[in-house]
Amino acid sequence: MTAVHIGIKTSPQSVDWPTIDAAWARIGEHDVFQSVWMNDHLTDPNRERGGASWEALTVAAALAYRVPGRWLGHGVLANTFRHPSVLAKQATLLDHVTGGRFIVGIGAGWHVGEHESFGIPLPPMPERFDRFESAVRVLKALFSAGAAKEPGVTRDDPFYPLRGALNEPPPRTPGGPPLWLGGQKRRGIALAAEVADGWFLPAIVTEDGRPSDLDYFSDRREALLAAFDAVGRKPDGFSFAAQVATGRTRQDRRLALATAREAVTRGATHVVLGMAPSLGPAGVDAVAREVAEPLRDAA
Repeated sequence: MTAVHIGIKTSPQSVDWPTIDAAWARIGEHDVFQSVWMNDHLTDPNRERGGASWEALTVAAALAYRVPGRWLGHGVLANTFRHPSVLAKQATLLDHVTGGRFIVGIGAGWHVGEHESFGIPLPPMPERFDRFESAVRVLKALFSAGAAKEPGVTRDDPFYPLRGALNEPPPRTPGGPPLWLGGQKRRGIALAAEVADGWFLPAIVTEDGRPSDLDYFSDRREALLAAFDAVGRKPDGFSFAAQVATGRTRQDRRLALATAREAVTRGATHVVLGMAPSLGPAGVDAVAREVAEPLRDAA
């Protein structure tokens, strides 16, 4: 096995504040976790409607101090929830808060029930992807050196036009935080190969709710490599991230370790271990001891 970056994902659904706070505090005690992640939903994505969820960017900002020196990100933010100019300002702050270790993971948005419940438009494809691509380019523009000084950046766009826009103070990281995309189909893969720093295997395949599998990961990775060739870009330094659920039992964690090892052999540079946050610090300890540390040692 080759070296792999190991992260843990404790998404903010179905958990009270003291428990998720304690879980992140415990994550900060385990040096095996190099990054910490969560999803971005306003309700429980495993339900058609409803379900408790904290807002993801607020949670990240509130808990960042618990995991100093670790990368922090979302797998992935829904473009439909926030104007990209507002997201650029939020990401700029988190870039400073984390000491330059914030990753902007973003996708087009997908969960119908939460959009309908809160009156948030979820345009049909291809408009939804058009908006997503525009948002990605707005983020790049507002993270650029041109947005740090007058006259700012101007960008014609049918969805998010910029007119002398300034992002002051600018990001700590030159060019802004790394950008990881969650697109899966032809246009999403092409956009990732053109502008992104990384790509996320989704935790579920959204069309029918099935978990993503490693055959799917391999297929999409090959598509990304072909897209890199098409635009004349080398994939050196690009992050291929596989998400692996660790379940609730020792047997679940054994299976997760085997799956994570296979993901690395298939070309994953990052493995993100998903853990139910309600398991709290004890769950973090179990994932660290039974999955993350053996994976690190094998690599």
